[in-house]
Order: sequence, then structure tokens, then C-alpha cells
Amino acid sequence: MLPAMSSTGNAIVSGSEASDAAAEARFAGALAALRTRRPLRHPALRDARQALDRNRPDLAALMLNPFREKHRNDVDAMNLLAETWLCQERKREAEMLLAQCVERAPGFDAARFNYANALQQMNKPGPALEQVETLLTKDPRNPLYRDMKAVLLAALGNQEDSLACRRELAKDYPGSAKVLVSYAQTLRTLGRRDESIAAFREAIAISPALGTAWWGLANLRTYRFTAQEVDRLRLQLARSDISTADRTHLLFALGKAYGDFGLYAESFDAYARANAARRVGSRYDPATTTAQVEQFKALITPEFFATRAQNGCRSDAPIFVVGMQRAGSTLVEQILASHSSVEGAGELAHLRFLARELEDLVAPQYGCGYPGVLSHLQAPELMALGERYLEETRSRRRSGRPFFVDKEPFNFWHIPMLQLILPNARIVDVRRHPLGCCWSNFATIFLHGLPLTYRLGDIGRYYADYVEVMAHFDRALPGKVHRIFYENLVADPEFEIRRLLDRLDLPFEEACLKFHSNARALNSASSEQVRTPIFDDALDWWRHYESWLGPLKTALGPVLDTYPAVPG
Repeated sequence: MLPAMSSTGNAIVSGSEASDAAAEARFAGALAALRTRRPLRHPALRDARQALDRNRPDLAALMLNPFREKHRNDVDAMNLLAETWLCQERKREAEMLLAQCVERAPGFDAARFNYANALQQMNKPGPALEQVETLLTKDPRNPLYRDMKAVLLAALGNQEDSLACRRELAKDYPGSAKVLVSYAQTLRTLGRRDESIAAFREAIAISPALGTAWWGLANLRTYRFTAQEVDRLRLQLARSDISTADRTHLLFALGKAYGDFGLYAESFDAYARANAARRVGSRYDPATTTAQVEQFKALITPEFFATRAQNGCRSDAPIFVVGMQRAGSTLVEQILASHSSVEGAGELAHLRFLARELEDLVAPQYGCGYPGVLSHLQAPELMALGERYLEETRSRRRSGRPFFVDKEPFNFWHIPMLQLILPNARIVDVRRHPLGCCWSNFATIFLHGLPLTYRLGDIGRYYADYVEVMAHFDRALPGKVHRIFYENLVADPEFEIRRLLDRLDLPFEEACLKFHSNARALNSASSEQVRTPIFDDALDWWRHYESWLGPLKTALGPVLDTYPAVPG
């Protein structure tokens, strides 16, 4: 049982946040300096800059478009318009415009930095790093460039060099809690748990209300908050001067802490409040997901694949691990990556970007969208897409092993495209009890946000749609997907691991049973759990919250009753 909140808890706040504010201002000043190196001469451009700073890209566009009609080659306008497009998710157009801008004005550092950012958002970390290295040649101590370099090195799978960048930034900006959080997260990725905890705690000491630092501790999963830390969490949540983002992260951390203490009603309330805050402004509509399932069912048949059986790149190197988030995909990847013939490449976004490119650039030619565009692709295009996937993922494959794992869970939506462009690739679907899986999603903050997890009913409906579309793919591609049920893997690891390796035509290796000894970098919510032997502590954790899961059960419907049966 937790003690009552201490009356002396306010001492934790005093004296620290002033130094943090100074450090953050020093770091943020680099962005202001980058912008002011090139003053905006025209009033329309200055007004557009102010609109962007107020998070009004719509107003900025209204100001910039008339100016651009008269001044097509004005690089300041090009840079501002590209920033506007990035805010509006028009990333491809922004990338192209910034490429032109940098070509016209090679010394325009702010535009080059925006270009690197656009390339990063377009899943091109290699070219983005080239732009950042150019900037660092001119200004090697600039914290913005150094921070971006660390991000890009991590995206390329070079976690050790990323950590070196983070360590140097933390040394140069000792009063910045946000810099420390980034450092702590990289330490966590590399399995340096104790150092990660120390860095998160140092960040909290500097900025007690910094939600990302508290959530960083909670997201270690195996970390257990002390009663004193819970006391401090509640103290920060009682403040009226913290941001919505900090409050949300603090609530998630408090939900984890209350759960560890067995205070499940209080824990559920914290998670529910946090997710309610995240729903504000969210435009996620579960009906769009259901509609997409229907589109796949209308398009994908056994005949669809039979007529295209000889197409695509014939490489058998990729192994795709798919399924819902929090279902066990990290564990399966860790097991496979412990095999001498398999490299774990992590969650790769390349298929998603290929699909988006098909939807944006190819589908309009045929008056359709995705997945309908798949029916219009010809053999040379399918071969090229498969080869392109292999080439673009090469930077994430460093060991030279013959096979690699792409464990982006939501690649299950792209199984038809996979079959067309990489027909010899293997696919493993990891499935976990719907209530356990969905509850874990509700209780997790994902790095880039995952709006389908903000309501229990939405998560349940998404899980049901996932099961339905996978059942349809099973009928269209019999035997293509190997399915693992997480509970079976926990109950009898050796049997399931042998079955998995046999299905992948890989010889059994003892190292796969000792996956927790694998020291590879892991950037996943489950990274701490897969660094320990398999345990069943979390299997039925959702039962502590069952009293509040009515909306989830309703949304799951028959899927809940039939688990683990696979619909035929």
C-alpha cells in the first residue's frame, strides 16, 4: 500500500527547474540562430514565418502562395513553403522543393537542415546524414546538427555511434533534462539498463515534471517505482503549470506504478485519463480500417496470386514478423536473431513507404487507391519493387548473414504486396490473447503515437479487423503465413522455437533458446523483457483490469470467444 503524499514533497521541485530552463534555452537558441542568419526581407515572408511559429501552416500557405507566383525562384519562400508542407504531411513535395532550394543556395544552412529533416521523414536516413555532415563541417558544435546526427545514426542501426553523440551532448549540456532523456533512451536500446535508469533519474532531478523521463522509467517494464517516486509523481500531477504532453506521460507512468502496487482501480483511472487527453484532436476513425479490410477481401483471391505466380524478386532473405503491437513480435525477432544465419533488422518502414508511394504516385493513373493499385502492376514493376526493398534495407543489414528479420508489426496489411514483389519471403504472424494484447496497447505510449490505442473499443475493433483480414489472406495464400501464439511460446519455448525454425528451413541452434543472452541493440517497448528468460508473469496481467474492459470485450465480439482458433 502506498503512503499518503508527503507534506515535504515540494522540496523536490525547488532549485532545479531554473537551471533546466537555462539549459533548454541555450539548446533551443541554436534553432533561432539558424533562422536569423538569413533575415527575411519581405513582409509576406516574415508573416508566414510567424504563422508557422504559431503552428498555423494553413495561414502560412495562404501568404506564401501569392508571393511564390511572382517569385518562383526565391529560396526563402521555397524553404518556408517546404516547412509548411512538412507540417501538412506533404513530405514528398517538401523533399523535392528543398532539394531545389539547396541546389540553388548551397550555403542556406536552415534550408539544408530542413532538407535533412524531410529526408529523415521520408525514410532516407543515409542521404539525410550526408546533409547533416555537410552542416557539421561548417559548425561542428551545433547541438541541432549533432542531435539530428544521433537520430539518423540510430535509424541506420548504428546505435554505438549514436550513443557517442548522445553522450557528448549530455556532457556539453548538463542542465538539459531533454538531452539526458535522449541519452537515457539510447542507453536503454543498447541494454545498458542501470546507466539508463541513472540518466532518467538525473533528468527528473533537473526537471521533476518532465513526463518523458518518468515514462522512460516506466517503459523499462521491469522497473518498479518506489513509494517515494509515486509520491513525487502525484505531486507533479497536482501542479497547474505543466504541459498537456507532460501530464499525459506522467499519468501513464503513474498507471504503471499503481499497477505494480496492486492498486488496479487507481491504475486504470490514470491510464484512462491519459488516453482521454490523447484523444483530443485525434481524427482516427475505426470505420476506415474496417473499410480497408473489405477492400482487401474484394481484391485478393487465390486466382489473383495464381495469375502473377512468376512475378517479383526471388530472394528468400527477408523474414517478416507481423501482428498487433505488444503481441510478442520483439521476442520472436530476438529468438531468430540469435540464430547464426539470421540478422534482426528491427522495425523497418520501407514497405509502408512503398505502399504510400504506390497510392500517391501510381494509383491515380488508374483511378484507384491502395490496395487496388496492386492489380495494375506489371511484372517488371513488381521485380523492381522487390529489388528496391532489398537495396533500401541494405544499410540495416551489417552482419552479412543470409537472412534478416523485418519486424514491423503492421506489415500484415502488406502481405499481398509482399507476395507479389518478394514471393519467397517468409512471414510469421505472432498472436496474443486479445484482452492481454489490447490492454497492453492501451497502457503504452508509442514513439510516434498510435491513435487506434486511445479507446478500448477502437483497439478491440482494430484487433478484430486484423484477425479477419489475416484469415482472408490465409484463404488466398494457404500455408504462406506461419502463426505463433504467444501463450504457447511461453508455455513450451523449445517446441515452438523448433517448429518455427523448421518452418523457416533453418537448423535448430541452442542459441535460440538462450535469446536473452543476445546483446544486440533493441529499440522496442519490450526490449527489457526479451533480455530475460521467458516468463509468464505478464500473460494474465489484464485480468487485474477486467472489471473495466467491457467496451473492449464488446468490440472484439466473436474473436474473443474463438481465441486461439484461427478462422478458416
